Amino acid sequence: MFGLRSDGKKVKNMNIIDKAEPFFMPQRIDAVNYTTVKVKCDTIDEFIARERKNGISYSYMHIVIAAIVRILYIRKKLNRFIMRGSIYQRNTISVSMDIKKKLEDEGEQVTLKMFFTGRESLEEIKKIIDDEIAKNLSVDEVHQTTKTAGKLVKLPDFLFRWFMAFARFLDKHGMLPKSLIKASPFHTSCFITNLKSIKLNYIFHHLYNFGTTTIFVSLGKEQVEPYVENNKELKIAKMLTMGMSLDERVADGLYMGKSLRLFKDYIANPDNLKTALPDDGTIPKKATKISKFKKKTKKVKKEKKSKLSKKIKPLKNKEKAEAKKAIAKANKEKKLEEKRIKHQLHKQKKKDKKAEKKEENK
Repeated sequence: MFGLRSDGKKVKNMNIIDKAEPFFMPQRIDAVNYTTVKVKCDTIDEFIARERKNGISYSYMHIVIAAIVRILYIRKKLNRFIMRGSIYQRNTISVSMDIKKKLEDEGEQVTLKMFFTGRESLEEIKKIIDDEIAKNLSVDEVHQTTKTAGKLVKLPDFLFRWFMAFARFLDKHGMLPKSLIKASPFHTSCFITNLKSIKLNYIFHHLYNFGTTTIFVSLGKEQVEPYVENNKELKIAKMLTMGMSLDERVADGLYMGKSLRLFKDYIANPDNLKTALPDDGTIPKKATKISKFKKKTKKVKKEKKSKLSKKIKPLKNKEKAEAKKAIAKANKEKKLEEKRIKHQLHKQKKKDKKAEKKEENK
C-alpha cells in the first residue's frame, strides 16, 4: 500500500519518458514486444558432451535457465515490473515453469517456481532445478502452488470470481499477502516453457496481466537452418530458437538489445556460466562482455597480420631478389649476344663459300 510491496521496491528518480510509459500503456498486454533468439547448437553440444565425460549431465534447459538467471542479475532493469503505473525493482530472482508428471493427455500438470540469488554457477542452478523437478514428479508430492490453487478451485464459481477480483485489488494496492505472492507462478521474473521436450517449435506466448511477469521464454526444438557467417559465406547448422515476450516499459530498446546479445552469448558459450559471481554484489567486467565477439576480432587481427607479413618482405630479402634478377638479366643478355655472334659468323661463312665458287667458275 502507498507504493510499498513485499516483492519489490519502487524505482525513483526516473526520466520523464520511462515514468510516463506505464500510463500510456497501463496493461502488460499493451506493452509486450516479441522477438526470437537463435543460437548455433555446436558449442552447446560440445560443452554437454565434454561435461558428461566429467560425470555431469546438463540439458539445454539447464543452460537456458542459468543464462536467464545470470542476465536478470547483471542487467537489473529486466528484473523489474509495473503495477498501477509505478515501476518496481524485484527483491528476488525467480523462474516459473510448467511440467507434466506423465507425458499423457490426462497427466497432471504442475507449475514450479524456483528462486535464485543470480550469483549461482551453472552446476548450482542445475541442482536447484533437478531437485525441484524430482521432488514434484512424485505422484504423492503436491507443490505449494498446486496446494494453494487446489483450495481456491474448490470454491463455488461466484466465490472464486469474487476472490480473484479481490486478489487483483489487493495486488494492485500492494496488500496481497507475501505467502500468496511466493506461491503464485504469475508473480515471477520470468516464465519459461520447454516445448522442445515435446518436440514442438517455439511460440510467442502472451504476458499475463495478472501478476508481475515481465519475460516469457518459449524454448523450441532444434532445427537445421541456413545462416550467413561473417556476412559472407552461406552455411547450414543446427539452430536452437527461442520465442521471447518482453514488457517494453521496464527498459529502453538499447538496454534490451544489449541484454539479448549477452543472453545469446551466454547460451552459445556455457563455459562462461560455470563460475559463480562474487557474493559482495560486484559484477566482474568479464561477465558483461561478449566473448564470442572478442574471439572473432582477435582472429581477424591475426589474419591481417599474417597477410601483411606475406606481402611486405624484409629489406635483405628484397636486395637478394633484386640481385638474382640482375644476374638473370645479365645471363640472358650474354646468351643473346652469343647467338648474334654465331649468326654473323654463319653469314660470313656463307659469303666466303659463294666467293670461292665464283673464282672457281672463272
